[in-house]
Amino acid sequence: MSLSLSTSLKGLEQSDIRVMSLECDRVGGINLSQGVCDMETPPQVIAGAKKAMESGDNFYTSCTGIPPLREALAKKLLSYNKIKADPQENIVVSAGATGALFSACLALLRPGDEVILFEPFYGYHLHTLLAIGAKPVFVRTHPPDWHFDFSLLEKSITKKTRAILICTPSNPSGKVFTLPELKAICELCEKHDLIVFTDEIYEYFVYGDAKHTSPASLPQLADRTVTISGYSKTFSTTGWRIGYCVCKEEWAIPISHVNDLLYVCAPTPLQFGIAAGINSLQDSFYSSIRASHQKKRDEICAVLDEIGLRPHIPQGAYYILADASSLEGNDSKQKSMRLLGKTGVASVPGRAFYHDGAGDNLIRFCFAKEQVDLQRAYFALRNLKK
Repeated sequence: MSLSLSTSLKGLEQSDIRVMSLECDRVGGINLSQGVCDMETPPQVIAGAKKAMESGDNFYTSCTGIPPLREALAKKLLSYNKIKADPQENIVVSAGATGALFSACLALLRPGDEVILFEPFYGYHLHTLLAIGAKPVFVRTHPPDWHFDFSLLEKSITKKTRAILICTPSNPSGKVFTLPELKAICELCEKHDLIVFTDEIYEYFVYGDAKHTSPASLPQLADRTVTISGYSKTFSTTGWRIGYCVCKEEWAIPISHVNDLLYVCAPTPLQFGIAAGINSLQDSFYSSIRASHQKKRDEICAVLDEIGLRPHIPQGAYYILADASSLEGNDSKQKSMRLLGKTGVASVPGRAFYHDGAGDNLIRFCFAKEQVDLQRAYFALRNLKK
């Protein structure tokens, strides 16, 4: 008997990010491909999780998350994001931001619904839509500032369009959507009755004059936005899988039901750890990691410019998309492999972020690494000039 896969899995394959990480491990290289933050997890976060484990908080919780975490998130959302959320009605804690987005999309989208996706996009966003039977409709953003054509955006909306998916700050481009852009998107959403899914996992990493604005902080978008975020990147706990979504109660209820079906609940003691971090860490912590990432951004951009891989300087997040046209190879995968082979530094092929060949002269680097590893990478990358 031959096994035929579900039609929803058609075209689903291992991401280039994972592939390059495996290739990097195989050659013992320096991994600047996968967005795994190598920074130290704050001791307050570790202590909060440890205390919960030792106190016996090791069992199932509500599928919406433990009350202390939802209460901490509600305070943070109001003070930082300017979003008013009832911790009992509007917040669902899930298995990472990825789990929160999947639960929200499965609850609110129907097979055949069209969803606007800005590209370059994050691959998990695309494959989430494909897995639930939604149809992505791509709207291109353009370097160096990753602007997009508003008229093209509106022309992309049809009777089947159900939602717009925004990632701000963006993985992989580092684009931070401006207030005027969000207001214009808001007008389109009101006009066409659209949902906004917004992934804000990099919300604390914004550089220079850029300012992070949560779409749900705009009054007209408050009731039509599902805000997705988490602390995997901020607290360097990517393996803990604690994320959340925020939306009106009418949507939070079915999202929590899907979350219960898929994940039951997020890891209980780790929820306590994240809550402890939110409650105890001061503004100085977030300012410090922001400044640290900006310094690393400037350093890696200088090195890439020096070796002929011109960087598109990001406004936020911790990735660099660089011009790889000077590298040998017919496409971005060959160029990334060429770079890995010559320098031992792993990057991500630009094709991972586009639905066509538009990314074939781009490669992505992650700079959320320990300084010693970045210095090793810089030394190795300079071999390209030899």
